[in-house]
Amino acid sequence: MPIYEYRCSACGREFECLVTGSYEPECPHCQSRDLTRAMSACRFVSKGKGGQTVKSTASACGGCSASTCAGCNH
Repeated sequence: MPIYEYRCSACGREFECLVTGSYEPECPHCQSRDLTRAMSACRFVSKGKGGQTVKSTASACGGCSASTCAGCNH
C-alpha cells in the first residue's frame, strides 16, 4: 500500500495519505478532490544493531501516528 504526497490545487496545502484499494483522497483542509499526486519517501521498520527496532522518522500520514489520513484529519 503506497503512501502518496498530495498538493491540493484549491488551497495549495500539502499532505500525505496511505492509499488502499480504490480510495480517492480529499484535502483534509478544504475537502477538495482536485489533487496532484507524487510518490512519497519510503517508510520502514528494521532491526538495528543489537536487535533494536529502528523506524523511519515520519508517520504514515505525516501528521500523526495514524495509519491512514481518513481518520486523523491531517
